[in-house]
Amino acid sequence: MLTFLIGLMILFAGALLYGKFCEKSFGPDDRKTPAIAKQDGVDYVPMPKWKNCLIQLLNIAGTGPILGPIQGILFGPIAFLLIPVGCVFGGALHDYFSGMISIREGGMQMPGLVKKYLGKTAFGFYNAFLCLLLLLVVAVFVTTPGDLIATQLLNIGDVTIHNPVIWIIYGVIFFYYIIATLFPIDKIIGKIYPIFGGVLLISAIGIFIGLFAKGYSLTNLSISNWKGIYPDGTPILPVFFVTVACGIVSGFHSTQSTLIGRSVQNEKEGRTTFYNMMILEGFIAMIWAAAAMGAMNLYKAANGLTPVGMVGFVAKDMLGKIGGMIAIIGVIVLPISTGDTALRSLRLIVADFLKFDQSRKKNRLALCLALSALVIVILLFSKLNATGFNILWRYFSWSNQAISIFAFAIITVYLFKAKKPFIIALIPGAFYSFIIATYIINAKIGFGLPLKASYILGIIFALIYCILVLFTAGKKAKE
Repeated sequence: MLTFLIGLMILFAGALLYGKFCEKSFGPDDRKTPAIAKQDGVDYVPMPKWKNCLIQLLNIAGTGPILGPIQGILFGPIAFLLIPVGCVFGGALHDYFSGMISIREGGMQMPGLVKKYLGKTAFGFYNAFLCLLLLLVVAVFVTTPGDLIATQLLNIGDVTIHNPVIWIIYGVIFFYYIIATLFPIDKIIGKIYPIFGGVLLISAIGIFIGLFAKGYSLTNLSISNWKGIYPDGTPILPVFFVTVACGIVSGFHSTQSTLIGRSVQNEKEGRTTFYNMMILEGFIAMIWAAAAMGAMNLYKAANGLTPVGMVGFVAKDMLGKIGGMIAIIGVIVLPISTGDTALRSLRLIVADFLKFDQSRKKNRLALCLALSALVIVILLFSKLNATGFNILWRYFSWSNQAISIFAFAIITVYLFKAKKPFIIALIPGAFYSFIIATYIINAKIGFGLPLKASYILGIIFALIYCILVLFTAGKKAKE
């Protein structure tokens, strides 16, 4: 338990100190934000800080900070230290600066920021890559909450393509996504998210208290239990940082920070809205990592469970039938509240690229239906293929991390131009360049090269990344 508690201290003390440092480095002031200056009643809508915070948290916290840590804890208690350190120095910084730079640039979304700060070549690649990621996000976050509802709430074991009930569940979730995407942000998302947020917080607090009340035993980190490899021989680098994306660093978050940045009324609200909400996601990741470890230490039956099965097992064991159901509903809320804004972000990004006016309902509907058709195709692939969802999840996880290096590059260039400590963004950007390169070079879904060769090539890629980013920063500083 001591390692877990030390990890929580790092998380919250780091948020207090490093969060303040990041805020000082950016320098928020009292200028008008896009929510005020560009108010349009659809996407640029000023909302109170508490509501922005809840929406941001629910936007970024899908099933990732739950299912990822449940798998990541198999590397051992080292996860209790890697999660908070990565969250404080990587993920929260990534989310904060993405949102704040967007606000300073008039509510510009990530592709626009890439084009301005990194150039047209990076913009073209990023735009196509991000659209693919968001399509995968929507598809994944229709499937995972749908399967949770079926297996954990309705006790349906068959979630294959042959069961019509699962398609009805998917259809209801998808219908909500479309409605939430079409209507102004304050009409659907702004009203239902406080309810979602309440369920999320109750379930998270319940699991946290249950760790102590139920007497779950957590293993402390030591030389003897350090696990540099996964039980099946998979190395902690790079797999841990791809597996536990949400809770540490997630490139998807930048698209959500720029989205909610259009609703922030004052720049000084940014630290709470962006940085601290990522810290809360890190807290959720820590809770579920601890719950999974405690359950496996206490019950033989918990060992070998799937991540989804572990969620149900822990929730019901800690909180009983009713409390467990509330906790499971809280877990279901997370991907649903991420999938809807992912589709919304995709609509806005494509609309900005095509210069397709979104103030008219007819235009929003047309674009939404076109994008929805692509998501349905991906869903069909994941269900028709026996390993379709596993393939979908792996590419989603890797591309999610790949997107983050663009955001870190933008932040580096921005801070370099402002003569601020740009190194705080360059280092995590270089690290994740190494992670994504090593992973795709070594993984079976990539090039399948030996691990040592993958490490060498990953280091080379990280060095090239640093050189290109600093060259771009120097060039932009002269403009």
